[in-house]
Amino acid sequence: MALEFTDANFQSNVLDSDKLTVVDFWAEWCGPCRAIGPVIEELAKDYDGKVNIGKVNVDNNPQVSMNYGITSIPAILFIKNGQVVDKQVGAAPKAVLDKKIQANL
Repeated sequence: MALEFTDANFQSNVLDSDKLTVVDFWAEWCGPCRAIGPVIEELAKDYDGKVNIGKVNVDNNPQVSMNYGITSIPAILFIKNGQVVDKQVGAAPKAVLDKKIQANL
């Protein structure tokens, strides 16, 4: 199951992690965000224990969203060792996200 990242836990769960972390910035009212929600959940199962995969609700966590300049959602950041190593803005098929994860493992 995808993790829930918040303004409060982002530093410890994402930036301080030694694993690749995939962060889906989303909102309840965003149609494309809801469309890729199941894909994010599938990836979380596929990479359980190898990659941290989670979501940030932009409405509830404005600080993290501002820190990364998130202006369009869904926006998916791939973060490794505290640095953004790749990103995907807009909904994308599972194969595209899978390829980005593989490239950054």
